[in-house]
Amino acid sequence: MDTKIILLCVLGMLIQAAFIAVEHKEKYVGAVCLKGSASVVFVIIGAIAYGAATNTAFAKLVFIGLILGAVGDILLNLRFVFEKIGQKIFLLGIAAFLAGHILYLAALIPQSESLWLCVVIGAVIAAAILTYIFKTMEVKTSFKIFGIFYIGAVVIMTAIAIGNLIAAPATATWLYAIGAVLFTVSDIVLIFNTFSGTSKFSLRITNLSLYYIGQLLIACSLFFI
Repeated sequence: MDTKIILLCVLGMLIQAAFIAVEHKEKYVGAVCLKGSASVVFVIIGAIAYGAATNTAFAKLVFIGLILGAVGDILLNLRFVFEKIGQKIFLLGIAAFLAGHILYLAALIPQSESLWLCVVIGAVIAAAILTYIFKTMEVKTSFKIFGIFYIGAVVIMTAIAIGNLIAAPATATWLYAIGAVLFTVSDIVLIFNTFSGTSKFSLRITNLSLYYIGQLLIACSLFFI
């Protein structure tokens, strides 16, 4: 990675920080614009890395996943602009993220040397997380259905990424695995902050910061594929 990419990462994080501040002031239209701009940054990084990647099949899937992540970002924040249909927009955003994670999975699976072990471990962890969420929080049926598939995909994807790192430690696998872990943690924080009944700004900052850094790391991992 050269200096331009590092500067792009810094720019993206600054825009993300501005988004968090503007959203907290409940200026939702401006927040959507900033969030979209921040997401465009990691998509641009992904596009540049895709053009330079040796493993183009892997990079293409991840790049499209990054685009879907950007779409999900915009939709999740549009729910505050269009409150009457906010739940539907939220679910569409989650669907976009789910599609992105499926592509991340599709990219990782051919690289895995212990696929089924990672899938089983990921499925067990996902089941434990979902069981706790459903027992401690009131979640609508539609959200439960999306949650099962979404959390399952995210956690299994992360388990495979960690498995790939253990099997073949390298810059790419380190960046990808750390990015995946941060993504997973950010989603868990988002769920607790959304459905626990006591939304906290500190958790919102944590969720958005971990998520964005995770996407940047996944995008940057493509430079070393």
